Amino acid sequence: MDFSVVTELIFGLVGGLGMFLLGMKNMSEGMQAVAGSSLRRLIAAVTSNRILAMIVGIVVTCLVQSSSITTVMVVGFVNSGVMNLAQAIGVIMGANVGTTITGWILVLEVGKYGLPILGASAFVYLFSRGDRWRYLAMTVMGVGMVFFGLELMKNACAIIKQLPQFEAWFHAFQADTYFGVLKCAMVGCVITTMVQSSSATLGITISLATQGVISYETAAALVLGENIGTTITALLASLGATTNARRAAYFHVIFNMIGVIWITAVFSWYIQLVQWLMGGNVQTSVMVNGVETFPKITAAIATTHSLFNIVNSLAFLAFVPIFVRFLTWLVPAKDFKEKPHLTDLDIRMLDTPLLAIEQSGKEIQRMADGCEKMIDWLATLVQQDKPDKELADKLKRREQILDAIQDEIAVYVTNLLSGNIPHTVADEARRQLRMTDEFESISDYVYDLDKFDRKLRRDGFRFTESQRADLVELNRFVKAYLSEVNEALRTGNENVLVMTDAASKRVRIQIKSLRRKHLEDLSNGNIPPLVSVAYLASLNAFARVRDHTRNVSEAISGEK
Repeated sequence: MDFSVVTELIFGLVGGLGMFLLGMKNMSEGMQAVAGSSLRRLIAAVTSNRILAMIVGIVVTCLVQSSSITTVMVVGFVNSGVMNLAQAIGVIMGANVGTTITGWILVLEVGKYGLPILGASAFVYLFSRGDRWRYLAMTVMGVGMVFFGLELMKNACAIIKQLPQFEAWFHAFQADTYFGVLKCAMVGCVITTMVQSSSATLGITISLATQGVISYETAAALVLGENIGTTITALLASLGATTNARRAAYFHVIFNMIGVIWITAVFSWYIQLVQWLMGGNVQTSVMVNGVETFPKITAAIATTHSLFNIVNSLAFLAFVPIFVRFLTWLVPAKDFKEKPHLTDLDIRMLDTPLLAIEQSGKEIQRMADGCEKMIDWLATLVQQDKPDKELADKLKRREQILDAIQDEIAVYVTNLLSGNIPHTVADEARRQLRMTDEFESISDYVYDLDKFDRKLRRDGFRFTESQRADLVELNRFVKAYLSEVNEALRTGNENVLVMTDAASKRVRIQIKSLRRKHLEDLSNGNIPPLVSVAYLASLNAFARVRDHTRNVSEAISGEK
């Protein structure tokens, strides 16, 4: 055996596969960044209609160029309660159809142009200033890498014919019997599990088949196995997730396994059908630079992959409710509420930054709503002759919860910022970090306001009736201001500073007025020192709430 030839083979395969995988990653990230707003709308469009959910799965997978990313995303959404199981099943079936787009991209006979496409787009990526152009260039650069990587793998596979021992080993895997089909499918499954990408295994399969190292039938059986191997990613993502998320991952495995079982049972007829659709024998060879190649096989493999997933998805579509019941029986619910974190944030979303930032934004809205509730509870407690202990404890717990939520969001967004994300997402992430800090500070001051009142009561004092009425009115003004800012946060209104300026000024003027009034009351000598200190501290706390609320509005508007 010539070791220099073996080395050339290994280097070509490893280098080509690495280039191919990096190209798929760049293409995926670039398309996600360019189609960010569309992705958000698509996910929001998922309804209980299984056909619509399946269409969303197809389109999202075409955009992110990976069924694994889509299914992991679905597991994350189910885990956080954004999607129910029936919706997830529809999207997963669509993802299996959408992933076949990779095969059709590889059908394009532009392999030799992969390197110039890569080079030209790299210049645009490196020297363009606009985010959109950079990520469009990244997408095209990914396409160039995919084709260049495929060309390297094809050239490496051509060397196998010079190595009889290697060629004989490949010929041991022939899909000419039912057992042979199962054996080839098993190999496809194992390889896909190892490289964690069905697209990469598809690229290797096409490289081997177009060079005549393996037959079309063997390539088709390998592709069937790849469909099972790709389920491992979602299965791993479901570890430690909620019951419903595990059900969604298990469906992905069951769906592909049943599909492979029935298609292998009619494999010979299936191959004949594909060859008939392709217009006859797909193993017709042509000579290119003295090397025998099989150009029709790429399109035949892409057809085999697409037809299998389309037929399988349509066959399963009618049985979605049955599968929901079956999975509910297979993975029974736990006796306790599954909530490992205070937030619905899921690290699985970090692979899709535009959806991840949307998820953390929802959690910040929860913080905003929590602060509003605390201000309402505070007004109730101040007016009560005997404070409701249960309500006071509830207010204290909410403040502690908001502290913990801030920590979870901070970790999540910091992890997001550490990745390769568009500038728009990075800016939004920094704004979110600022807002979480501001809302947590608001909750601290609201809790302090309750503590001032409780301390006075323990010392045998209370705010005067007039002071209580003034504090309640000020509380109402602050609540109105915070509500306006929170509404702007929900709607994404960047004109929030102008819109809420009147409410902000009203709070500031009211605090100044109450301070003056208090100083006048002090001159009469009727207010105990402890009450005076607590009252001024309360006014200062309301002023801080107002300041932090304004900081939130500045973050929403994009001010530094």
